[in-house]
Amino acid sequence: MLYPRVSLYALMLAAAGIPLYIHLPRFASLNLGIGLGTVGAILLVIRLVDLVQDPLIGWAIDRWPQAQSKFAITAALGLAIGFPLLFALNAGPNVVVQIIAILVLLFSSYSLGMILLYARSATLAATPAPRDLMNMAAFREGGMLTGVVVASIVPTLFVALGASAQGYPAFGLFLGALAVTCTAISFPIWQRQPIPGQPLSISGLRQSGAMRLLVLALVNSLPVAITSTLFLFFVEDRLQLPGKAGPLLILFFLSAGLSLPIWTRTSRRAGPKLTLLIAMPLAILGFAGAAFLAPGNLLGFALVCIASGAALGADMVILPAMFSVALNRAGLEPSLAFGIWSFAGKLGLALAAFLVLPLLERSGFTPGAPNNANALTTLNISYAVIPCILKLGAMALVLALPSEGRST
Repeated sequence: MLYPRVSLYALMLAAAGIPLYIHLPRFASLNLGIGLGTVGAILLVIRLVDLVQDPLIGWAIDRWPQAQSKFAITAALGLAIGFPLLFALNAGPNVVVQIIAILVLLFSSYSLGMILLYARSATLAATPAPRDLMNMAAFREGGMLTGVVVASIVPTLFVALGASAQGYPAFGLFLGALAVTCTAISFPIWQRQPIPGQPLSISGLRQSGAMRLLVLALVNSLPVAITSTLFLFFVEDRLQLPGKAGPLLILFFLSAGLSLPIWTRTSRRAGPKLTLLIAMPLAILGFAGAAFLAPGNLLGFALVCIASGAALGADMVILPAMFSVALNRAGLEPSLAFGIWSFAGKLGLALAAFLVLPLLERSGFTPGAPNNANALTTLNISYAVIPCILKLGAMALVLALPSEGRST
């Protein structure tokens, strides 16, 4: 029951991440009347908090390893309190201050849970060997993707059942209950004895090869961050497919989930580096294909979701496992390192929101309203063209990695 419980805790965190990264811009603009530029600025401010906070969370987990169960419960309680508060907000003069305070709570809790889960990879695996780390990573990422699918379906389901305010208040209560339930069932995984390591240092990161992987994680996070931020806008405003965003999101993440066993087996046989070099062109084809779709082309975008989702599966299972293997081989404490890893990924999301949301606003783009050709062209370039360029940069970094051999 160890790996299924790891999957369940991952499911909870992923279900929390989707509202923060995909639903939040649309909820804030339509339900709360907050401009897209302001939303981007809020997310950047919170990322500045993470600049200090995430490494400190990692340091604390390393400093008090016997308190990992308390950290796991604290993360879940923060999510259980924060989401009902977030999605119960109404437009008003103080709504920006309120949303910032609630988002700090949510992002802090989310960071604590994510850093704990990834930093304890060696502890949660059957053994610290690369093969078992990759197997555990597949279960963890499978749980993540299941959580994403759940979070993608539930708002639409609540609306169909007659929930008010686009289903968001009911969604907030659901996420709070999910956090409590999943943490209670998965609690035994945090009773395992943590594997100690040497204190983290810059020289240790460099010598282990983990520093290169951190840079790769940041660059590689940008394309997905941009497309995640703009997904709802692209589907509903650029492709003019109202009501189809939920099913398409589910298709995207189902493709990612179904691809996990394939990428895991490929990594064992060909090595993680070659596996990434197989997956990354698939993502580029998906992004590029989206740029040329005509409005109303549901089938074409479904194929884009399948290709880009499968490519995401490789990123999710292989990159964190490579980072864990590098840290484990060097005997380094993992939590502070994964605190920095977590910040790198979230910095990519913040940069995406800070750069593309104000750009769309300046072009005259308005969600859910008729838009001129210039606004839609800007959305098309932001969603489909810029991620291609960034993914090519990530491929160059993978090519520069030393060859690893097989993950056995």
